[in-house]
Amino acid sequence: MDAILFSVLILSSTAVLFVLLFRKKKKRPVLLNRSLPEPLKKILLEEVPFYHQLGEDGRRNFEARVQVFLDQVRITGVNTTVEDMDRVLVASSAIIPIFNFEDWQYVNLHEVLLYPDSFDHEFEQQGSGRNILGMVGEGALNHMMILSQQELRQSFSDKTGKNNTAIHEFVHLVDKTDGSIDGLPEVLLQQQYLVPWLRLMRHEIEQIKDNNSDINPYGASNESEFFAVASEYFFERPDLLREKHPELYDLLLKIFSPTQNVKN
Repeated sequence: MDAILFSVLILSSTAVLFVLLFRKKKKRPVLLNRSLPEPLKKILLEEVPFYHQLGEDGRRNFEARVQVFLDQVRITGVNTTVEDMDRVLVASSAIIPIFNFEDWQYVNLHEVLLYPDSFDHEFEQQGSGRNILGMVGEGALNHMMILSQQELRQSFSDKTGKNNTAIHEFVHLVDKTDGSIDGLPEVLLQQQYLVPWLRLMRHEIEQIKDNNSDINPYGASNESEFFAVASEYFFERPDLLREKHPELYDLLLKIFSPTQNVKN
Protein backbone atom coordinates (compact mmCIF):
# COMPACT_ATOMS: atom_id res chain seq x y z
CA MET A 1 0.00 0.00 0.00
CA ASP A 2 1.20 3.52 -0.83
CA ALA A 3 2.85 4.94 2.31
CA ILE A 4 1.00 8.24 1.91
CA LEU A 5 -2.34 6.48 1.50
CA PHE A 6 -1.65 4.31 4.56
CA SER A 7 -0.78 7.34 6.68
CA VAL A 8 -3.96 9.10 5.53
CA LEU A 9 -6.10 6.11 6.46
CA ILE A 10 -4.57 5.99 9.94
CA LEU A 11 -4.91 9.74 10.46
CA SER A 12 -8.47 9.79 9.13
CA SER A 13 -9.65 6.98 11.38
CA THR A 14 -8.14 8.53 14.52
CA ALA A 15 -9.52 11.96 13.61
CA VAL A 16 -13.14 10.84 13.26
CA LEU A 17 -13.74 10.92 17.01
CA PHE A 18 -12.27 14.43 17.29
CA VAL A 19 -14.46 15.67 14.44
CA LEU A 20 -17.60 14.16 15.97
CA LEU A 21 -16.78 15.64 19.36
CA PHE A 22 -16.14 19.02 17.77
CA ARG A 23 -19.45 18.98 15.97
CA LYS A 24 -21.28 17.85 19.06
CA LYS A 25 -19.72 20.50 21.28
CA LYS A 26 -20.11 23.46 19.04
CA LYS A 27 -23.28 25.41 19.07
CA ARG A 28 -24.51 27.54 16.21
CA PRO A 29 -23.64 31.17 16.97
CA VAL A 30 -26.52 33.60 17.11
CA LEU A 31 -25.80 36.05 14.32
CA LEU A 32 -29.20 37.73 14.13
CA ASN A 33 -29.21 41.32 15.32
CA ARG A 34 -25.45 41.27 15.91
CA SER A 35 -24.44 44.75 14.83
CA LEU A 36 -20.81 45.81 14.87
CA PRO A 37 -20.29 49.41 16.02
CA GLU A 38 -19.61 51.84 13.19
CA PRO A 39 -16.01 52.67 14.30
CA LEU A 40 -15.15 48.96 14.10
CA LYS A 41 -16.77 48.67 10.66
CA LYS A 42 -14.58 51.56 9.54
CA ILE A 43 -11.48 49.68 10.68
CA LEU A 44 -12.62 46.62 8.74
CA LEU A 45 -13.14 48.65 5.60
CA GLU A 46 -9.79 50.41 5.83
CA GLU A 47 -7.56 47.62 7.12
CA VAL A 48 -8.94 44.22 6.05
CA PRO A 49 -8.79 43.55 2.28
CA PHE A 50 -10.71 40.26 2.63
CA TYR A 51 -13.69 42.15 4.06
CA HIS A 52 -13.35 44.94 1.51
CA GLN A 53 -13.81 42.58 -1.45
CA LEU A 54 -17.00 40.98 -0.10
CA GLY A 55 -20.46 41.92 -1.30
CA GLU A 56 -23.02 43.59 0.95
CA ASP A 57 -24.40 40.33 2.38
CA GLY A 58 -20.90 38.96 2.90
CA ARG A 59 -19.85 42.08 4.79
CA ARG A 60 -22.85 41.87 7.12
CA ASN A 61 -22.06 38.24 7.80
CA PHE A 62 -18.39 39.02 8.44
CA GLU A 63 -19.27 41.89 10.79
CA ALA A 64 -21.65 39.71 12.80
CA ARG A 65 -19.08 36.93 13.14
CA VAL A 66 -16.41 39.39 14.22
CA GLN A 67 -18.76 40.57 16.97
CA VAL A 68 -19.52 37.01 18.06
CA PHE A 69 -15.80 36.24 18.23
CA LEU A 70 -15.15 39.34 20.32
CA ASP A 71 -17.97 38.34 22.65
CA GLN A 72 -16.57 34.85 23.14
CA VAL A 73 -12.77 35.28 23.19
CA ARG A 74 -10.85 37.61 25.51
CA ILE A 75 -8.08 39.70 23.98
CA THR A 76 -5.61 40.71 26.68
CA GLY A 77 -2.60 42.97 26.41
CA VAL A 78 0.59 41.93 28.22
CA ASN A 79 2.70 45.06 28.81
CA THR A 80 0.69 46.81 26.13
CA THR A 81 -2.73 48.39 25.61
CA VAL A 82 -5.28 46.63 23.41
CA GLU A 83 -7.00 49.10 21.09
CA ASP A 84 -10.04 48.71 18.85
CA MET A 85 -7.68 48.24 15.90
CA ASP A 86 -6.11 45.21 17.58
CA ARG A 87 -9.43 43.67 18.53
CA VAL A 88 -10.78 43.99 15.00
CA LEU A 89 -7.61 42.61 13.40
CA VAL A 90 -7.44 39.61 15.75
CA ALA A 91 -11.10 38.80 15.15
CA SER A 92 -10.72 39.23 11.39
CA SER A 93 -7.74 36.88 11.38
CA ALA A 94 -9.92 34.31 13.12
CA ILE A 95 -12.89 34.67 10.78
CA ILE A 96 -11.05 34.78 7.44
CA PRO A 97 -9.98 31.09 7.34
CA ILE A 98 -13.41 29.78 8.36
CA PHE A 99 -15.63 32.38 6.70
CA ASN A 100 -17.25 29.78 4.42
CA PHE A 101 -18.19 27.54 7.37
CA GLU A 102 -21.21 29.19 8.97
CA ASP A 103 -21.35 26.96 12.05
CA TRP A 104 -17.68 27.25 12.97
CA GLN A 105 -16.65 28.35 16.43
CA TYR A 106 -13.20 28.18 18.00
CA VAL A 107 -14.08 25.84 20.84
CA ASN A 108 -10.33 25.37 21.43
CA LEU A 109 -9.64 29.07 22.12
CA HIS A 110 -10.57 31.15 25.16
CA GLU A 111 -8.07 34.01 25.13
CA VAL A 112 -5.58 35.80 22.85
CA LEU A 113 -2.59 37.41 24.56
CA LEU A 114 -1.05 40.38 22.76
CA TYR A 115 2.62 41.06 23.43
CA PRO A 116 4.00 44.39 22.20
CA ASP A 117 6.62 42.73 19.99
CA SER A 118 8.38 39.40 19.45
CA PHE A 119 9.14 36.97 22.27
CA ASP A 120 11.17 33.82 22.88
CA HIS A 121 10.23 30.24 23.81
CA GLU A 122 10.16 31.21 27.48
CA PHE A 123 7.76 34.05 26.61
CA GLU A 124 10.39 36.64 27.53
CA GLN A 125 9.87 40.02 25.88
CA GLN A 126 13.39 41.33 26.40
CA GLY A 127 16.88 40.09 25.62
CA SER A 128 18.25 38.06 22.71
CA GLY A 129 16.58 35.17 20.93
CA ARG A 130 13.19 36.85 20.65
CA ASN A 131 12.20 35.56 17.21
CA ILE A 132 8.62 34.36 17.78
CA LEU A 133 5.77 36.48 16.45
CA GLY A 134 2.86 34.16 17.15
CA MET A 135 2.10 30.87 18.87
CA VAL A 136 -0.80 28.55 19.61
CA GLY A 137 -0.57 27.72 23.31
CA GLU A 138 0.07 24.23 24.63
CA GLY A 139 0.16 22.74 28.12
CA ALA A 140 -0.51 25.44 30.71
CA LEU A 141 -1.33 27.83 27.86
CA ASN A 142 -3.80 25.48 26.18
CA HIS A 143 -6.84 27.33 24.78
CA MET A 144 -4.68 30.44 24.39
CA MET A 145 -2.89 32.13 21.52
CA ILE A 146 -0.03 34.61 21.77
CA LEU A 147 0.53 37.25 19.09
CA SER A 148 2.91 40.14 18.57
CA GLN A 149 0.87 43.33 18.47
CA GLN A 150 3.38 45.02 16.20
CA GLU A 151 3.37 42.11 13.76
CA LEU A 152 -0.44 41.91 13.84
CA ARG A 153 -0.71 45.51 12.70
CA GLN A 154 2.17 45.27 10.22
CA SER A 155 0.66 42.21 8.53
CA PHE A 156 -2.53 44.09 7.71
CA SER A 157 -0.86 47.37 6.81
CA ASP A 158 1.19 45.61 4.10
CA LYS A 159 -1.53 45.27 1.46
CA THR A 160 0.73 43.62 -1.15
CA GLY A 161 2.54 41.11 1.06
CA LYS A 162 2.00 37.34 1.18
CA ASN A 163 2.39 36.94 4.94
CA ASN A 164 0.04 37.38 7.87
CA THR A 165 1.15 35.94 11.21
CA ALA A 166 -2.26 36.09 12.90
CA ILE A 167 -3.97 34.24 10.04
CA HIS A 168 -1.07 31.75 10.19
CA GLU A 169 -1.78 31.00 13.86
CA PHE A 170 -5.51 30.70 13.38
CA VAL A 171 -4.91 28.22 10.57
CA HIS A 172 -2.85 26.20 13.05
CA LEU A 173 -5.84 26.34 15.40
CA VAL A 174 -8.16 25.10 12.65
CA ASP A 175 -5.65 22.34 11.90
CA LYS A 176 -5.60 21.42 15.61
CA THR A 177 -9.37 20.85 15.73
CA ASP A 178 -9.03 17.21 14.63
CA GLY A 179 -6.61 16.55 17.48
CA SER A 180 -3.19 17.42 16.04
CA ILE A 181 -1.42 20.21 14.19
CA ASP A 182 -0.11 18.20 11.24
CA GLY A 183 -1.00 20.12 8.07
CA LEU A 184 -3.94 17.82 7.36
CA PRO A 185 -7.18 19.73 8.10
CA GLU A 186 -9.52 16.76 8.17
CA VAL A 187 -12.45 18.79 9.49
CA LEU A 188 -12.40 20.88 6.30
CA LEU A 189 -10.94 18.72 3.52
CA GLN A 190 -13.08 16.05 1.88
CA GLN A 191 -11.55 12.59 2.10
CA GLN A 192 -10.92 12.19 -1.63
CA TYR A 193 -8.53 15.15 -1.51
CA LEU A 194 -6.43 14.00 1.47
CA VAL A 195 -3.90 11.98 -0.54
CA PRO A 196 -3.52 14.64 -3.29
CA TRP A 197 -3.05 17.28 -0.57
CA LEU A 198 -0.34 15.30 1.22
CA ARG A 199 1.50 14.61 -2.04
CA LEU A 200 1.30 18.22 -3.12
CA MET A 201 2.54 19.48 0.26
CA ARG A 202 5.56 17.21 0.14
CA HIS A 203 6.33 18.23 -3.45
CA GLU A 204 6.06 21.93 -2.63
CA ILE A 205 8.25 21.54 0.46
CA GLU A 206 10.96 20.00 -1.71
CA GLN A 207 10.62 22.90 -4.15
CA ILE A 208 11.17 25.35 -1.30
CA LYS A 209 14.22 23.44 -0.10
CA ASP A 210 15.63 23.50 -3.65
CA ASN A 211 15.09 27.29 -3.86
CA ASN A 212 12.54 26.80 -6.65
CA SER A 213 9.61 28.49 -4.93
CA ASP A 214 8.46 31.95 -3.85
CA ILE A 215 6.63 30.44 -0.85
CA ASN A 216 8.00 31.55 2.51
CA PRO A 217 10.97 29.23 3.33
CA TYR A 218 9.54 28.70 6.81
CA GLY A 219 6.95 26.52 5.10
CA ALA A 220 9.65 23.90 4.52
CA SER A 221 9.98 23.31 8.28
CA ASN A 222 7.29 20.62 8.25
CA GLU A 223 3.84 19.94 6.83
CA SER A 224 1.95 21.87 9.52
CA GLU A 225 4.03 25.00 8.86
CA PHE A 226 3.64 24.55 5.11
CA PHE A 227 -0.14 24.46 5.47
CA ALA A 228 -0.14 27.64 7.57
CA VAL A 229 2.31 29.50 5.33
CA ALA A 230 0.50 28.49 2.13
CA SER A 231 -2.79 29.58 3.71
CA GLU A 232 -1.35 33.02 4.46
CA TYR A 233 -0.41 33.30 0.78
CA PHE A 234 -3.88 32.09 -0.25
CA PHE A 235 -5.71 34.73 1.78
CA GLU A 236 -3.28 37.60 1.32
CA ARG A 237 -2.46 37.24 -2.40
CA PRO A 238 -4.89 34.76 -3.98
CA ASP A 239 -4.29 36.27 -7.42
CA LEU A 240 -0.55 35.68 -7.26
CA LEU A 241 -0.90 32.20 -5.77
CA ARG A 242 -3.30 31.20 -8.53
CA GLU A 243 -0.82 32.45 -11.13
CA LYS A 244 2.32 30.85 -9.68
CA HIS A 245 0.91 27.74 -7.98
CA PRO A 246 -2.41 26.84 -9.67
CA GLU A 247 -2.62 23.29 -8.25
CA LEU A 248 -1.90 24.52 -4.72
CA TYR A 249 -4.44 27.31 -5.15
CA ASP A 250 -7.12 24.85 -6.32
CA LEU A 251 -6.61 22.52 -3.35
CA LEU A 252 -6.62 25.39 -0.85
CA LEU A 253 -9.83 26.57 -2.48
CA LYS A 254 -11.32 23.13 -1.84
CA ILE A 255 -10.22 23.38 1.80
CA PHE A 256 -11.34 26.90 2.61
CA SER A 257 -13.94 27.74 -0.03
CA PRO A 258 -15.61 24.47 -1.04
CA THR A 259 -18.56 26.33 -2.52
CA GLN A 260 -16.28 28.98 -4.08
CA ASN A 261 -18.57 31.73 -2.78
CA VAL A 262 -15.76 34.12 -1.92
CA LYS A 263 -14.46 36.25 -4.75
CA ASN A 264 -10.69 36.21 -5.17
